[in-house]
Amino acid sequence: MKDYTAGKLRNVCLMSHGGAGKTTLAEAMLFNTGALDRFGKVNDGNTTMDHDPEEIKRKISISTSIAPCEWKDHKINIIDTPGYFDFVGEVKSGTRVADSAVILVPAKGGVAVGTEKSWAYAKEQKIPRMFFVSKMDEEHANFFEVLDQLKDTFGKSVVPFQLPILEGEKFIGFVDVVNMKAKKFDKDKLVDTDIPASLNDRIEEIREALNEAVAETSEELMEKYFGGEEFTSEEMLSGLRAGIADCSIAPVICGAALLNQGVTALMDIIVDYMPSPEHKPVIKAVKPGTDTVVELKNSADEKLSALVFKTIADPFVGKISIFRVYSGTMKSDSTVYNSRAEKNEKIAQIFMLRGKKQLPVDKLIAGDIGAVAKLQYTSTNDTLCDPSNPVELEKINFPEPALSLAVEPKAKGDEEKISSGLNRLQDEDPTFKVETNAETKQTIISGVGEQHLDVIVSKLKAKFGVDVNLTDPKVPYRETIRKKVKVEGKHKKQTGGHGQYGHVWIEFEPGETEDLTFEEKIFGGAVPKQYHPAVEKGLREAIQHGVLAGYPVVNLKATLVDGSYHDVDSSEMAFKIAARLAYKKGLPDASPVLLEPIMRVEVYIPDSYMGDIIGDLNKRRGRILGMNPHEDGLQQVVAEVPMAEMFKYAIDLRSMTQGRGYFKQTFERYEEVPANIAQKVIEEARKTMSDEEDDG
Repeated sequence: MKDYTAGKLRNVCLMSHGGAGKTTLAEAMLFNTGALDRFGKVNDGNTTMDHDPEEIKRKISISTSIAPCEWKDHKINIIDTPGYFDFVGEVKSGTRVADSAVILVPAKGGVAVGTEKSWAYAKEQKIPRMFFVSKMDEEHANFFEVLDQLKDTFGKSVVPFQLPILEGEKFIGFVDVVNMKAKKFDKDKLVDTDIPASLNDRIEEIREALNEAVAETSEELMEKYFGGEEFTSEEMLSGLRAGIADCSIAPVICGAALLNQGVTALMDIIVDYMPSPEHKPVIKAVKPGTDTVVELKNSADEKLSALVFKTIADPFVGKISIFRVYSGTMKSDSTVYNSRAEKNEKIAQIFMLRGKKQLPVDKLIAGDIGAVAKLQYTSTNDTLCDPSNPVELEKINFPEPALSLAVEPKAKGDEEKISSGLNRLQDEDPTFKVETNAETKQTIISGVGEQHLDVIVSKLKAKFGVDVNLTDPKVPYRETIRKKVKVEGKHKKQTGGHGQYGHVWIEFEPGETEDLTFEEKIFGGAVPKQYHPAVEKGLREAIQHGVLAGYPVVNLKATLVDGSYHDVDSSEMAFKIAARLAYKKGLPDASPVLLEPIMRVEVYIPDSYMGDIIGDLNKRRGRILGMNPHEDGLQQVVAEVPMAEMFKYAIDLRSMTQGRGYFKQTFERYEEVPANIAQKVIEEARKTMSDEEDDG
């Protein structure tokens, strides 16, 4: 592949709801440019972009794939993103490094939730976008119905650049409304044809909308428009480019990628109208560890800055870091600085990725995308820069995981392999988290949704050879008491030689703090001072297991008030045991209760789902604290809900809102469990304890 200047680069992100045909479109583009000599199919599992075994097996994209191709003296970096909501982190990575987006909308299905989300993600990154009405070859395809939906959903910026020509129900060509030419598909070629008279009225209307959009891009053109003058083709081109670049125009075109129809026209539009990296002449970054903004020229001669936007953990090749260069030039066999890790990294051979195929290059200039293997300290979202000019580029804002499940090995002794495999997969995916809960001793994995975690488990088996089950995490309940009791603990053992003697009277009552509050009010040395720490230690060990269901005890105050000792037989150990005996004897009489963790939950939803969401939170024993309007027409519902009711909430919220809603949750406090539920939890815990004792 030859060298291109930044003005000849196009970084374009393909986005849509799942199943709209992005991967097939990418395949057609690569085939048309000669980058591929055969046209792969998703169903056959042989496309360039879906190369991961999981993608081939499921016939969907799971991760963002990159492929460069050459078209009409330009280089297009195709960024193919997944359409399923669980892989939103991949979409965010793709939009962060793209300069424009092509949003696919199937001619039969029309606008879906994923279409709205794609638009929102592109808007968040302020990148121009266009629509490709795909699958025009399918039965009941209806371009005009989809066009109306697009206008209704996204407003007046939506303007068709093409209209389909149909013969009967069959898609046979299109009218290029901008240049007023009609094209017909003839095998692999496009041939000129007449504009069908039946489209004249629609074309008239669209030309008017195009002229109006062009007029709004400059004072000069506005005057010309009001003066009733026709725009020249140059004015039309520059006006449309300006309108697309400032997002006031979102073109709509049509095609059938599987038949490779309309794809070359799409590529022409990408090259002619979509912005190059030069569209943003200045890149903003910050000095590491500060808020000081620095500006870098978007030029190959500037000092280097590059953002690692994706990491692939390959068990054979090791780690591959995929990056976009924002300023300067990235060269093979060079040293760069990782400003987060504060370490130098050795760059060996850099390469471009076309799916999984590596194409070695000597250098990549500002605006281009490439990859490098085996970086030691670098992970996704890190900035690689010139050692003499440390900077940090704006990070990708990844969504927090919403669904957490516990991992259990199917075979004993696999724990080590599971842990190492999960950590490697965590390197690859910033929306996936692993933690070991010290209290419940469970390994908890968290992801965006059910399918996300299912893929993680599959990858764990395929890449690292371990099989696991997923279960609901254990709830970290607590126990406390509501009444004051005074109780005696006596440990006395006579054996040959030294005996053991410890004797205490302790008052137990509800405490102020979560931790044990220990005091002593001993008169006349009934228990000598040297044994007081042993009494406290015995109690601290004892409160790890409550008397109801074995959960840790909180908010407990214990006061040592009396006792006795023996000159010879008393010891620290004896007093420790006496304290534990007092605890075991006294707590059942102190009105013990079970406490559960309560989460603060914030749910963000369109207004129309409000009733369902509130009803559902009430069913989960939730308390609604408030409702507030939020940006983008969403409503925020704030509630407090027991953790035990929230494990599968991510799945339920998605089905209740068709994927439009999302939520955040944080731990708030502990609260008493209602009696009927507490009874079940206690029975379950006692059963588990007795099973463990039997196993032991």
